Amino acid sequence: MNSLVRHATKEDLSTIADFNVAMALETENKVLDVATVFQGAGNLFSHPELGFYIVAESEGELAACLMVTFEWSDWRNGLFWWIQSVYVALPHRCKGLYRKMYTHIKELAKEKRDVLGVRLYVDKQNVHAQTTYQTLGMRETDYLLFEEMLK
Repeated sequence: MNSLVRHATKEDLSTIADFNVAMALETENKVLDVATVFQGAGNLFSHPELGFYIVAESEGELAACLMVTFEWSDWRNGLFWWIQSVYVALPHRCKGLYRKMYTHIKELAKEKRDVLGVRLYVDKQNVHAQTTYQTLGMRETDYLLFEEMLK
């Protein structure tokens, strides 16, 4: 399989938004507003201080994406990179694209002096994804995630 992992560009925005809508429906049975997702993904390109997207191409086609955002740790005086919005298009699954993107992220993070580690959250029911993350060397933490939606 001929694949390439790279930083996303604005030209990838429409596909990234489509992938995000598909991911929410598949993993959480949530129907997202396409215009809002398109705008939200687009804002990341305008505000690189918030994060960035990585995409994988397979045979010249955009096949997968993920988003990286930043969390400052005052305890450790450094950053954690959070992997979010992971999606691999159905015809391209189980071909190692996520592994390639994750390896790329780790290599980028290691080049930065202030990046301490990489984190992500996963739905409790998504055992397949959990297994993938564990296989790549990630481990479950002692933290639980809480939220209160304000909008």
